[in-house]
Amino acid sequence: MRTRILIAGGWGLVGSRIGKVLREAEHDVDLVLGGRNPDTGKVLAANLGASLVRLDVDAPLEGLAAAGPVDLVIAALQDPDDTLLAATLHSGAGYIGITRTVDNMASSAIIAANCAQRPAMILGHWQAGVLTLAALSAARRFDTVDRVEMAALYDYDDPIGPMTEADATGFVGEALIRQNGRWQKVLAPDAARSVRSAGQASFDAMPMGVLDTPALTAKTGARDVRFDLGSGDSLGTIAGRAASHDLYIDITGSRAGTPVHDRTLVSDPLGQAHLTALGVLIGAERLLGLDGDRPPEGLIFPESIIDPDRAVARLRNFGVQIEPLS
Repeated sequence: MRTRILIAGGWGLVGSRIGKVLREAEHDVDLVLGGRNPDTGKVLAANLGASLVRLDVDAPLEGLAAAGPVDLVIAALQDPDDTLLAATLHSGAGYIGITRTVDNMASSAIIAANCAQRPAMILGHWQAGVLTLAALSAARRFDTVDRVEMAALYDYDDPIGPMTEADATGFVGEALIRQNGRWQKVLAPDAARSVRSAGQASFDAMPMGVLDTPALTAKTGARDVRFDLGSGDSLGTIAGRAASHDLYIDITGSRAGTPVHDRTLVSDPLGQAHLTALGVLIGAERLLGLDGDRPPEGLIFPESIIDPDRAVARLRNFGVQIEPLS
């Protein structure tokens, strides 16, 4: 039987990109697009060879039943009360969700850990885990890692959808960083820093409570870890093309007993929604076993089950620039 994937929010900006990259990856899967107004998704569904179902995240049981048996539900929308998450897990399907942060993931993690009959992946990382996986790949060049500083440059010409707009309410609030081996809750405006872009201009960036920070703390043992978000002209805009989404990874540590600092650029010329979709694709391939054996059931995170070097290679296959900077 072919693998069936339901994308909740399937004709939104991010959901539609997820459907497109799943098709571009040429996996033999059935796609179902779900949302409150299926008429809105007719053209996209026809282009993707997908079916449509009405799905209300506040009352998802009817929509899940109408969709029929699915192997994986990808939640490309807000699920503030974990209603879709719980219904999905009780139905026996796997799950990927991309909207959780440090501040609001506790209930989701507990539900996933207790109710999942298949893997349930929380991708509350920036761009659905892309940044963390690229950082872990870069960290393999070190013997020890002392500091990981990450930053994203958002270009206002790069479109965002309602889901990201809803997330934006927490972008300048309280954030979690790792400092001198301790967790620190800081007010984002009070902990801003200046980040030099690959175009050599600097941009101001403020910390955010995404899951990249605890993920990289756990995987690298670094005493200082933070992720910051700023805005400005992207490399795409500077070059006269469409806005790109640019990420910077600065790692300080040691190699063969010598202090070392490396900088890595991750830039998607198709923007942040496309990069998020690629993060979901990589997560779905691992969760469904499309790139090997399936992971065990229960709560999982991308950094614990996805090989970082494979992820980097996959991103490059889709046109993402990943390279060291001097």
